[in-house]
Formats: sequence, structure tokens, C-alpha cells
Amino acid sequence: MYSLPSQAMRPLSLSPCLTRSSYLRFRILSSLSLPPIFHNSQTRLSFSKNYTRPHLFIRNCTSITAKPSSEFNRNRTQDAPDEKLRALRELFSRPGVNIDAYIIPSQDAHQSEFIAECYMRRAYISGFTGSAGTAVVTKDKAALWTDGRYFLQAEKQLSSSWILMRSGNHGVPTTFEWLNDVLAPGGRVGIDPFLFSSDAAEELKEAIAKKNHELVYLYDLNLVDVIWKESRPKPPNKPIRVHALKYAGLDVASKLSSLRSDLVDAGSSAIVISMLDEIAWLLNLRGSDVPHSPVMYAYLIVEMDRAKLFVDDSKVTPDVMDHLKNAGVELRPYNSILSEIKSLAAQGAQLWLDPSSVNAAIMNTYEIAIEKYLTSNNNKKSKTKMHTDTTGQSGGPAGVFRTSPIAFSKAVKNSAELEGMLNSHLRDAAALAQFWVWLEEEIHNGAKLTEVDVADKLLEFRSKQSGFLDTSFDTISGSGANGAIIHYKPEPGKCSVVDSKKLFLLDSGAQYVDGTTDITRTVHFGEPTAREKECFTRVLQGHIALDQAIFPQSTPGFVLDAFARSSLWKIGLDYRHGTGHGVGAALNVHEGPQSISFRYGNMTPLVEGMIVSNEPGYYEDHAFGIRIENLLYVKEVGTPNRFGGVSYLGFEKLTFVPIQTKLVDLSLLSAAEIDWLNNYHSQVWEKVSPLLDGFARQWLWNNTRPVAKD
Repeated sequence: MYSLPSQAMRPLSLSPCLTRSSYLRFRILSSLSLPPIFHNSQTRLSFSKNYTRPHLFIRNCTSITAKPSSEFNRNRTQDAPDEKLRALRELFSRPGVNIDAYIIPSQDAHQSEFIAECYMRRAYISGFTGSAGTAVVTKDKAALWTDGRYFLQAEKQLSSSWILMRSGNHGVPTTFEWLNDVLAPGGRVGIDPFLFSSDAAEELKEAIAKKNHELVYLYDLNLVDVIWKESRPKPPNKPIRVHALKYAGLDVASKLSSLRSDLVDAGSSAIVISMLDEIAWLLNLRGSDVPHSPVMYAYLIVEMDRAKLFVDDSKVTPDVMDHLKNAGVELRPYNSILSEIKSLAAQGAQLWLDPSSVNAAIMNTYEIAIEKYLTSNNNKKSKTKMHTDTTGQSGGPAGVFRTSPIAFSKAVKNSAELEGMLNSHLRDAAALAQFWVWLEEEIHNGAKLTEVDVADKLLEFRSKQSGFLDTSFDTISGSGANGAIIHYKPEPGKCSVVDSKKLFLLDSGAQYVDGTTDITRTVHFGEPTAREKECFTRVLQGHIALDQAIFPQSTPGFVLDAFARSSLWKIGLDYRHGTGHGVGAALNVHEGPQSISFRYGNMTPLVEGMIVSNEPGYYEDHAFGIRIENLLYVKEVGTPNRFGGVSYLGFEKLTFVPIQTKLVDLSLLSAAEIDWLNNYHSQVWEKVSPLLDGFARQWLWNNTRPVAKD
């Protein structure tokens, strides 16, 4: 499944913001280069560019042209007045609020892609359930921004009270451009600072200040929660579990030791970690607070001689408590994070904070507390003797503003993690083979299966595999036109029946105790048209081209994106999503910092051991969708030459499920491409057939036989 780099992964940004006005009051201790932990010096040197997670906004300074969502469906009758919007606007004038606009993002306090139901505020207020989007409500308007993956879904779900902003399209403004246009000068724009990264909040603050608007942090009052009232779901409260060392490959003490070495190198005394998958990886813990992601809601502060986990202790089992004590990790209440930040600042702590992920509430609390610390000392000499930063300026205690060092280390899998990923993918492939046998037989017998029926049955087959825990995202089961909705989620009573005469796209994945899977296959149960075969074949050619790519070390992922699009470009076709995202090892299905995307701002190099998806596609609105996705890991390859003395890298496959050859126009493929397809199917048979018997084994044999041009 493709998503923007989740942490991919913050929606709606093409332009990293690397400066903050508040940095002038802090002292940056180092450059923006990231020294990754747990890797040799050669790897450390190669990773010279800072990875910044996307922010909340897309820059587009052209004239504003946006239409109400109702104009995209002219048969829709005018909706009744939106009571949620009315109730929200009534709160604007409440004492202590006094705002003219309110922004509701998709994120939780940890900038997560998938979030617990109780934090789905944007979905609640707007009715749009896609994972990426931002809602903005003024006293008389309501607008929602989302990207190309969700245009069709948003058209269907938004009422006529909302304006749909198709981010990235010509003439569509950013949120702050729109606010500057619709608000009278001097307006007050409210946000919940826990739901915005520090970078995103600072960018917003500076942008709206051009029209003398003020950004208002509402720390203690989320306006959506107020109107949600008792119907708001309760916070998750399921137990945390230990992620076994045989799957993690490295113990917590070793990870913390390496992290502390990075703190020393950076001149920092502690680091604040807020990304949930980073905490889970670092502490070898897993949870179930967030749908599809084995993480728990927590913050973590690692100091030179101690570590503190801020979490609801009712989730901590005796096994987890022993595990944490052995690693020297103390427990603190989840909601005490801000008081701890204040306490550390009062001691003059120099905190490492990732402004692209740490929320604005934490950053602003630290900033204010440091100012108080410096004022209370009232010693100008101390401001010149503490240290000198890389800009040549001197000052007192300060924040180290860098990308979290954990992101890169987590992305480079060790041998145990890779072994777990491979093993889980093979079991997943066996479940998929059993599923496809069932589905083809049902369709052949004329069964009327809905898209939800199909997704539920796939879950049933997967759940029988050892180590299965959950799906890794909502299954995208799209027949015909629904396949063109890139992140389509079928719903009971609203979805389509799987049509044997149309293309069917199935994008799915699973969480196993030892790995995370993500695979897309597009099939036809009847006779595909020439157009469908040509489009499918060109997507396959792009998939093959990326799979076979060989590139020098230190190559960022965006360099490879064109490999996957070239065949489509030759006939004037393309797709609106990136080609590859990082994948966690028994963690988030989307992870950074690496990606393969046309968004060329991410300079993170692809490094041996990283995992990425390979998923080019093509979508014809209201007609069909095509996507072919495998997961790959980066490996070193032997080349006859080593220009510049550097190593060359390529990919190894993790996914082994047949690609339907009926959809392939062999006349378009080269001999080398046909060889790739046959070799891939040979590997599928060799690796997966021992796990199958009966009809599933026969199906695999039928679908992995060699093909050749007539």
C-alpha cells in the first residue's frame, strides 16, 4: 500500500521547513546532518543529508480556485445544515478561546499515520475517513485538503457544507494561503499544539503572520473533543508485550548505549522521542493501541544515565516491567511529559528534539522553560561560556534540532529482522495462495461476493498462519471503478459486488510476530480488454525495471522513481503516488526516512538492509485501477567495476506471490523482461509450494508456469 512517507508519513507537504524563528532564541549545537547509530563509519559518512518528515502543507502560490464538494456530484441534493460545524463554531467565542478559525489535522500527538479511534477528530468533524487530510473551519466556511490518493473518496464522503481542496492541483491554495485570503487581517487561528509537529506549527505561524493573523495554542481544550462528548471512543488500554530478542536481533541495553554515544557526539544531555514506532523499536516492545500498527501510546526521554517511559502503567504487564527494569527504564504517567520537559529545562538540560516529529506543545514548553532558566540565572557571562554552536554563536542551554537518530537505525534491518521478514512473507504467501484458490472458484461458480466479503475471507486465511496478529492496514479490495480509488476502503452496505468482467485490485498486508507484509495484486476473472492489458503490462515493466535497478551507494530513493514510470510515460500515462515506502520489521507498514518517490526533497540514501516497497500503478478514474506491489530489501551487488571506489547496491525480493500472466501483453515485453517474470515465478514455486498442498499447491503450479512470446 502506498502512502506518503508516513511519518510517511505527515500529509500534504512537498517543501521541508528547516528554519524556525524560535531557533534564534535557542543555540543549535550541530549541523543538520544525522549521525545514525549502530552502523560503521562508512555508513555514517554516507548519510550526510538531513531527512525531514513532510509537514502539513503543500506550497502552491498560484491563484485560488476551489469548488465545493457538491459540485463534483451534481445529482446530490443539498445537505441539511451541519450540526457539528455549528456546534464547533459556537465554541470560537468561548472565553479563553476567542478564535476566527480552527485547524483539525489527521494526526495524534505523535504524528502517527494510523491513529486510535478516539483521536480521529478530523474524520469525526468532516465525515471524510481517508488517512491523510486537514480540515479548516472558519466562522462561515469549512474546507478539507487531501492529496490525489483520496480525491474520489473525499468527493463521496464530504457534504455540501465542505469545500474540497485537491492538494497539488493547479490553483489549489495551501491551508495558510486560504486562511490569509478568507480571514480579515488580524484574525486568530486556533490549533491544538499537541497535534502539530513543531515545524508545521512554526511554518503556519510565520505564513499567517503575513496578514497579521495570530496562531493561538489551545493547550487544554481540543474543540472537537468538546462537541464529541460522551460518544467519543475511550482511549486504548490493551497490554504491552515484549518483542523477543530472536526477532529484534539487538537488546535494549545495546541500543540505548549506542544512542547515548550519539547524544555525546551532538553535545546533548537527553533526547525526547515521540514517534511511537521509534519507542517500540528502541525498547523492544510492541503494543496494540493503534489499528494495524503494533505500537503503544508513549513518550520516551533518554538521558545519559537513565531513561523514562511515559505511558499508562495499566498497560504494563509484570513481564514488561521486568524487561524495562533490566534495561534501566523508569515509568512515568503519560500525561506528565510536559512537566518533565519543564523540569529538565530548569536543570539546564540540552534536549535533542526532532522538530519534524516532536509536537509543538513539547517544543514550546521547552522553549519557554529555557527562557525562564536563562532569566533566572541572570548571568550574562554564563551565556558566553557555556559553549559555541556551529554558527559561531555562543549561548546557554539549548535544544539540538536534528532528525531523530533512531529513524535511520530502525530503517536498516539486522540479520534477525530480515530473517523474520522473509519467514513471515512466506507464510503470508501461503495464505494468499489459499485465498486466491477460494476466490477464483467462488467467482467461477457465480457467487455474488462483495468487496467486504473478499477482504474478510482473506483475513480468515491469514489468521490461520502462525504468528498472525493483525492486518497491517485496511485491506483495499476494489472491483472495477473502485480500484481507481487509490486508498479505497470497502464498507458493508456501500461497496460493490466483485465483477468477473472487470479488473479487481487487492492491496493488503499483515502483522506477524516476526514481520510485516504489504502486497498488491491486480487480476481479471474473465477476459481483459486490450487497453487493460497494455496498461497492466506497462505497470509490470516499471515494476521489473525498479526491481532490477543497480545503483551506487549513497543514492537517494527519488533517483530511482523514474525507473518505475518510464514505460507509462512513453504513452503519456502516470500515477499520483510515490513508488516505494519504507516498511518496518514487525512494526509500521509505512516508515521513514527512506522512500522512492517523485517528491525529490528526501535525500535519504538507500542503504544495505533497508526495506522498501515496489508498487507502480495506473488508475483511470471511474473505470479501473492497476497496481503491482512487492517488498524488497537493499543488498550489495557485485559489479565488474567500482567507479569511484564505491559499492553498488540492488534489491532482493521478500514477496513471493504470482503475478497474473493473463493480463500481460507479451508482445510489449522484451526477452529480458520475460526472463524476469519466469525467474520470479520459479522462485515463488520453489519457496512457497512446500507450504501448500491440494488445490492451493495446484493453483500455485498453474500460475507459475513459464510464459513465452508466440
